[in-house]
Amino acid sequence: MKRAVVAVCMFLLFAVCVWAEAQEITIGVDFSTTGPAASLGIPNKNAMLLAPQVIGGQKVRYVFLDDASDPSIALQNVKRLISEDNIDVLVGPSITPTTLAVIETIAAAKVPMIALGSTSRLILPMDEKKKWVFKTVPNDDIFAGALVNLMAKQGVKTMAMIAVNDPYGESWTEITTKLAASKGIKVLDVEKFNRDDPSATGQALRAMSGNPDAIVIAAVGTPAVTPSRALVERNYKGKIYHCGGMVNGDFLRVGGKAVEGIYTPTPPLVVAEQLPDGTATKKTGGEFLKLYEAKYGPGSRSQYAGHSWDAIKVLSAAIPVAIKKGKPGTPQFREALRDAIENVKHVHGVQARYNMTPADHSGIDQRGIVMVKVVNGSWKLVDFH
Repeated sequence: MKRAVVAVCMFLLFAVCVWAEAQEITIGVDFSTTGPAASLGIPNKNAMLLAPQVIGGQKVRYVFLDDASDPSIALQNVKRLISEDNIDVLVGPSITPTTLAVIETIAAAKVPMIALGSTSRLILPMDEKKKWVFKTVPNDDIFAGALVNLMAKQGVKTMAMIAVNDPYGESWTEITTKLAASKGIKVLDVEKFNRDDPSATGQALRAMSGNPDAIVIAAVGTPAVTPSRALVERNYKGKIYHCGGMVNGDFLRVGGKAVEGIYTPTPPLVVAEQLPDGTATKKTGGEFLKLYEAKYGPGSRSQYAGHSWDAIKVLSAAIPVAIKKGKPGTPQFREALRDAIENVKHVHGVQARYNMTPADHSGIDQRGIVMVKVVNGSWKLVDFH
């Protein structure tokens, strides 16, 4: 009899645990916290570590993995998160190559993903696979539009590009050269480099050979310093612009004087205090920066922390809607969550206001980007839309 009672109690305890786990929302997190993109992935993760443990009345479990900035590892991680952890949603990966590597797997499993890469290719053209992908980063054309507009204002007539040799660089080269032409800016040369190259001297010399008014660098994280340093060392006198994939403290620290004076588009978080009063993200951005820098120290601010924090803001709006249509851990909940994310409106993040639609899985317009300049080792607002 005692054995029977013990067995029943153990069964009930197991059932309660299973039931409790079933009520728990599981968020898989894959970031590049090591490797060449670590300066993006670390602040991605730091912000997520501040995320709430309860969303929409439901307990949340976060499962963190590092893909080492490697697409093949990212794919392994996502397969594990789906098969072993039964995730309800994926936040990440941090960069375009790792994200492109997992889209097919995410779509096949019908798990919604909020990616943190900027390239429009992640969500466009919309199809049955990409309908499962969202992102909290402005599309390339939003970044590039602000960049080219400032170039035109500053009288740039000719330019060259030095782009990282990966899908991010390819996408940026395509959109920037197209928009530059629309402003009457002639592209004289496009050079490629690898993100782990120790030097870009050859690319810099070739880009400089036509004496362009400006050189645009398309790369993410600290590898973006390499072409800037080569240009400065070769005494390039024109303007240097970056494409926004490197706005964080590590870029400033590693670049030092080699990045002083460069211009770049960025979501407005890093200059929240400098935004005009009444700007939608001035208050939310300022509040988040206080929270983030209190935890990680003065000067730790990064747009990449804002990307992952805004992913949680979007999920906080979508989860209460989805939970009415299915239980966490089920296909019904994942489908409902995808639908809810696609229809979030006026979500007030720290980087932008998000208005998703079936055709736009970024939901960010031109107001989600500003132009900044490196002045005395800090970001300074120079153009606002």
